[in-house]
Amino acid sequence: MSSGVLQAVVALKHRNFRIFWTGQLISLIGTWMQNLAQGWLVLTLTNSPFLLGLVTAVQFTPMLLFSLFAGVAADRLPKRKLLLVTQSGSALTALTLGLLVLAGRIRYWHVLALAAILGTINAFDSPTRQSFIIELVGKRDLMNAIVLNSTAFNGARIVGPAVAGFAIDHLGMAPCFLINAASFLAVICGLLSLRVDDTSKDTEAEEMVFSKIKDGLIYIRQTPLILRVLSLMVVMSIFAMNFNVLIPVLARDTLGLQAKGYGYLMSAMGIGSIIGAICLAFVSHLGPRWYILMGGAVGLCLFQLLLAYNRSLFLALILLGLTGMSMITFVTSVNTTLQLNSPDHLRGRVMSVYTLVFLGLSPLGSLFSGTVADMGGAPAGLAAGAVIGLISSAAVLIWGKPEATPVNKKL
Repeated sequence: MSSGVLQAVVALKHRNFRIFWTGQLISLIGTWMQNLAQGWLVLTLTNSPFLLGLVTAVQFTPMLLFSLFAGVAADRLPKRKLLLVTQSGSALTALTLGLLVLAGRIRYWHVLALAAILGTINAFDSPTRQSFIIELVGKRDLMNAIVLNSTAFNGARIVGPAVAGFAIDHLGMAPCFLINAASFLAVICGLLSLRVDDTSKDTEAEEMVFSKIKDGLIYIRQTPLILRVLSLMVVMSIFAMNFNVLIPVLARDTLGLQAKGYGYLMSAMGIGSIIGAICLAFVSHLGPRWYILMGGAVGLCLFQLLLAYNRSLFLALILLGLTGMSMITFVTSVNTTLQLNSPDHLRGRVMSVYTLVFLGLSPLGSLFSGTVADMGGAPAGLAAGAVIGLISSAAVLIWGKPEATPVNKKL
């Protein structure tokens, strides 16, 4: 195997990360199957883009409410044990949804309630999982580990939606949820087999939770690089990354596709994302680069804007592939930049803010996109978000590139 290929997968030399990564890959295929099936289920039950957006809003509202508290938990509690609890809870919600669909008893309010429960679980799972990676590989191989996680995420995005679209057409929606529930066993078994130090990284004296949250926010405010990157992520998250709401509407109402065609669109985005992740893997040893981060942001908005004016399935597949490539470049660069510029005892709290702006603001984005799509269709929602994202990217570029801050900085 060539040295370049070995460099691209260097994080896999760590036993703990190999086990964790493999479990995540299996589970994520199930997650993407459920994501596609849930969107199609809501459209089938309600025939309303707005109500589809409302489900996404309800699912991600707990991220907005609880992410900062979850960051304190991630710093204070053993991360592996916390992940065992969150992954088990996610499996139970998928199983419940699958059984309701299988029994023919599913109602819209069931989807809303289970989305809220899953969102609450994910509010604690996401910052814990993000800040756990560095404990598995160390700082030297962190960016490569994040890239490989993105590769798994987007590899699953290719397989999951395609399998889900086929399953819905031939078997119905229930198998998508039941397979997702079973897939969590891979992560749970993997976590149980890890050899890690189950002690807290935050060994400072006990303080009130709000005081610890304040410490994290002060660090972010006093670190220009982190503040600027998070500011751009806020805008992108609200306006330019609402594909779970807009792509099913684009597939059905604009391109005239059924569930299988919707699956192809989501898989195309996954293919683009995995190509982007593979490219990043080969340069991950260089660390995050500002021009790559900003290029990802601009590309994400530009290709989305072109997608809004497209009516061809072939071009839609290409544009979604390019959009996926740009999005993974942007998100991975942001994630790595934040982790490498955060001290160990604050990393959970910094990543909880990342979770808040990346996922917790999705309710605002979903309601925005759902409302615009209800009035003007999916193309209007795509175009509006893309234009706002391009303006914000230009503003950040004018603002200028900040210098990195040493991670041993103390408050």
